[in-house]
Amino acid sequence: MEKQVLIIDDDPDYSEAIRAVIESRGFKAETAPNSEVGLKKIKTRKPDLILLDVMMDTKDEGFNFARMLKRSVEYKSIPILMLTAIKEATGFDFKSEVGDDKWLPVDDYCDKLIKMEDLIVKVEKLLQP
Repeated sequence: MEKQVLIIDDDPDYSEAIRAVIESRGFKAETAPNSEVGLKKIKTRKPDLILLDVMMDTKDEGFNFARMLKRSVEYKSIPILMLTAIKEATGFDFKSEVGDDKWLPVDDYCDKLIKMEDLIVKVEKLLQP
């Protein structure tokens, strides 16, 4: 069965570009514009990986959503790769330890300006059994 990736990001152009790259590598991918729609999609079909933006309807929506998922018995095992442009948008030099359940409860983190080849390496690593 194909691995399923859910991209939760409010930038439709960025989401579609990432979706196309991920699907070109043989994975299935779908998008959601925010965490509310993302959660509905997760409940419908639990993805194998979530790519999650930070700043959507609120500046910290992605952080809050990641914490909610990781506290959920049903969804805590889904790996999360956080993609963000928080540094460019706010000037906040964002650095934190991945896996810090209080601050950054995700499995990996990268800046949105990442090269697509490097993003695919991270995606493939997180999708390994």
